[in-house]
Amino acid sequence: MLKYLTVLLDDNAVSYCHYSPRLEPGESITPELLKKAIFYAMKENLSVQFVYSNADVSDEIAALIGTVDHTDIGLSDADIVVINDWEDVLANNVSRGISYVIRTGIEDLLSNGDSLKSILSVADRVNIVITDVENFSDHNIMEYQAFLDDLIPTIVNEYKVDHQVQLNLLTDRIMLIGMNNCNAGYESITLAPDGKFYVCPAFYLNNEQSIGDIDNGLDIKNPQLYKIEHAPICRICDAFQCKRCVWLNKRMCREINTPSHQQCIMSHVERTSAKKLLDEFRKFDKSFLSEISIPEVDYLDPFEKIIKQK
Repeated sequence: MLKYLTVLLDDNAVSYCHYSPRLEPGESITPELLKKAIFYAMKENLSVQFVYSNADVSDEIAALIGTVDHTDIGLSDADIVVINDWEDVLANNVSRGISYVIRTGIEDLLSNGDSLKSILSVADRVNIVITDVENFSDHNIMEYQAFLDDLIPTIVNEYKVDHQVQLNLLTDRIMLIGMNNCNAGYESITLAPDGKFYVCPAFYLNNEQSIGDIDNGLDIKNPQLYKIEHAPICRICDAFQCKRCVWLNKRMCREINTPSHQQCIMSHVERTSAKKLLDEFRKFDKSFLSEISIPEVDYLDPFEKIIKQK
């Protein structure tokens, strides 16, 4: 069921996920289109996210944005602040009450553990987005596992001083009893400055086919493919924190509902470390999240489970 509408205010709107932002000049949303978007969201009872570029919006656009409850995503002065460079992590004057998205390549992530620990000691919520998932190989598994395990004492210590920091790679799984993926195309859609709907910003910025427009409504082909029930591998998996990015699915596997080997491996490495984090919490609070269970598994890719069952 549709819950969220993401509105790109500009073709150069910041990327908050795996896709690259558009660098060349493009068009900005018009006041007329923004009015239609707000009306559509109110009519469909959708939560709204506005995604900003570096450029300031006009007073008219700002006034329209202020007419609806929403979440702002941008490079600064937003509810969700995107950071694209590790040198900017501490320079952003990290503060409580704001969620941060850090976009990084896998090698840069693995070499910036201390910087991440610093932001975890201050921020309330940090989402790590790895921008080169395709470069993750089986050779990175042990290093990624060690990197995540090394963050566990920092998170536990923050909880002990009543700072319940969240890091998507570790804490999300210990709070979930079911899949909580991106769900673009099913729970969320994107409106671009061209007046058309797209599965998510990545589909628009990579010139993928639209799924309708603001005047005529949605037209999603094979909508069942965006649902977990029609994802044969994902529906038997309990790496509930996996983003299951449909854009990466299509880009790397040519199938909307089938994640790449890399996505599955990374999610299961995170799952393993999340179990260790949960065990650490329960050493000083036996009842901590008692409804959550992360059982041991003997695979990193659910496809291995299917093969064994056959």
